[in-house]
Amino acid sequence: MKVLVTDPIADAGVDRLGEAGFDVVTAYDAEGERLQGLVRDANALVVRSGTQVDAALLDAAPELVIVGRAGIGVDNIDIDAATDRGVVVANAPEGNVRAAAEHTVAMAFAAARSIPQAHIRLTDGEWAKGEFLGTELNGKTLGIVGLGRVGQEVAKKLGNVGMDLVAYDPYISASRADQLGAELADLETVLDRADFCTVHTPLTPETENLIGEAELDRLAGGYLVNCARGGIVDEPALAAAVADGTLKGAALDVFADEPLDPDSPLLDVEDVVVTPHLGASTEAAQENVATSIADQVVAAIEEEPVVNALNAPSVDRSAFPRIRPYIDLAETAGRIAVGLFDGRIDDIEVEYAGDIAEEEVDLVTASALRGVFRPLQSRVNTVNAMQIAEERGIDVTESKTSQSDVFQSRVSVIVSDGEEDVRVCGTLFAGDDPRIVQIDGYRVDAIPHGHMLVARNHDQPGVIGLIGTVLGDHDINIAGMFNGRGTIGGEALTVYSLDSEVPTDVVDELEADDRIIKVQYLHLNDEG
Repeated sequence: MKVLVTDPIADAGVDRLGEAGFDVVTAYDAEGERLQGLVRDANALVVRSGTQVDAALLDAAPELVIVGRAGIGVDNIDIDAATDRGVVVANAPEGNVRAAAEHTVAMAFAAARSIPQAHIRLTDGEWAKGEFLGTELNGKTLGIVGLGRVGQEVAKKLGNVGMDLVAYDPYISASRADQLGAELADLETVLDRADFCTVHTPLTPETENLIGEAELDRLAGGYLVNCARGGIVDEPALAAAVADGTLKGAALDVFADEPLDPDSPLLDVEDVVVTPHLGASTEAAQENVATSIADQVVAAIEEEPVVNALNAPSVDRSAFPRIRPYIDLAETAGRIAVGLFDGRIDDIEVEYAGDIAEEEVDLVTASALRGVFRPLQSRVNTVNAMQIAEERGIDVTESKTSQSDVFQSRVSVIVSDGEEDVRVCGTLFAGDDPRIVQIDGYRVDAIPHGHMLVARNHDQPGVIGLIGTVLGDHDINIAGMFNGRGTIGGEALTVYSLDSEVPTDVVDELEADDRIIKVQYLHLNDEG
C-alpha cells in the first residue's frame, strides 16, 4: 500500500505509517502533472494546507482510499468531490488544541502589557519605560466567543489567573459552562461585560464578520484576541477601533487573506499585535497532528472506523439499504428543528417508531445531530456529531417503539432547552419519498427540500391569502402549501415550499400583521 505525503509533517507521523508496513513516498514540491503522476497509484494522500486536493487530482487517483489533513483546516480539499468518489477525508482537530489555546493566552498578555511594542522600542535604542502602562488580567472579565475545545482550554487557563468568565455559544449547555466556571450570555452581553474578548469559532456563513463595528463599540475600553480563523472579525473596523481609542488593543494570529497584505490597516496601528498564523506551530502540536492523521490513514486502509472522518458514514453493509433513506430525512428534520428553535440547546432526542425501530440506527441518529449542528460548523458529520454534543454538554437520547400511528416508520427529532422544545417528525412515502408530517403537533405534509417558510398564525380567515399575496408581490413562487391547526379559531401552522429565498424584509412585512404570530424561513439544501 502506498501513502503519498505532499506537505511536510513531523517525522513521527511518517515513521508510524512506515511501521504499519506502508510504502511512504514524500514529495513536498510536487505539483501539476508530476503530482498527478505520483498520486495515480496512491492508496492514501497526506497533506497540510499547501496541496490543493481538487476534483482533477482526485480523478487522477483511482486507488485513493483516504485524504488525511495533518491539521484541522480542510479548505484546500474538495470534500464533496472526494465523497462523490468514495474517498474518505479526515483531519486532526485535537492535536493542536493546547497549542492554539496557549498562543491565545500569550497574545492576550502581549496585548495587555504591550510586550512586542516595548521590545521594538528597546531594540531601537529607546528606554521607553514610562510610555507603557499595562493592564492586569487578574480580576478582569474574559468574554469567550465560542466555547468549543480551544475556547474551553482558554477558559481553564485564564480562569486560573483570576479572570471572571462570560461566554457566548448557543451550542453548549449551561451545565457544561458551569463546569468551566463560565456564565453563558448572548453576544451583545458578552461584549458589553468583557475587558478581554477571545474568539474561538469556526469560519462559517453564520460567523463571517460576526464581530464588526457595532460589536467592537460594545467592547469599548477592552482588548480583542483572535487566534481562530480570519474573516470572523472585520479587520478594517478593528484597526479603526484601536486607532481611535475605542479599544485599548488587539492581537491577531489569523486573517481573512493570508499572507497578510503589507498594506493592511492592521499593520499601521501600534497597539495591534500580529503573528503569522502561529497557533499550531509548536513541536508537540505538529507531532500530535502527524501521528493522529497517520493513525487514521492506517484505519481507513485497514477498513476500520476513521475517528475524525469528515464524510464517511459507517454501517453494516447488509443493513445499509434499509436505513439509507432515513439518513437524509433525519438530517433534514434536525435542520428544521434547530431552525425553528429559539433557545439554547440542552437536549436532543431522536425517536424511532415502527419498522425503523428494529434497525441499527446509530448512523441515522448521527445524521440527525449533523442537521442540528450544521449551523455550528460547515464540516460537522456523522462521525463527529456525537463528539460535538458531548464536548458541549448536550444530552442526546435515542428512543424506539415498534408502535407507529398511521405510518409504517417515523423518525422524530426534538431539540429542547429543558423547558421549551421543537419536535419535527418525518417519514417515507412509497419507500423512499421523504416527507415532514408533523411540526410541534401540527399535522403537515411537506417536501423537505429547498426553500421553506413556516408560519404560525391565529386561525382566522384571510391569513393564508395575505401570505400568498405578500410572497407574490415579491416574486416568490409557492410550490406547495401544507396547513395544520389545533382547534377552530385557535392557532395554526402552515408550511410553504418555495422556489426562492425569502428576504428578511418580507418576513418582517408578514409579521407586521397582528394575525401572524411568527414566520421563519429555512433553506434546506446547499444548492439553489
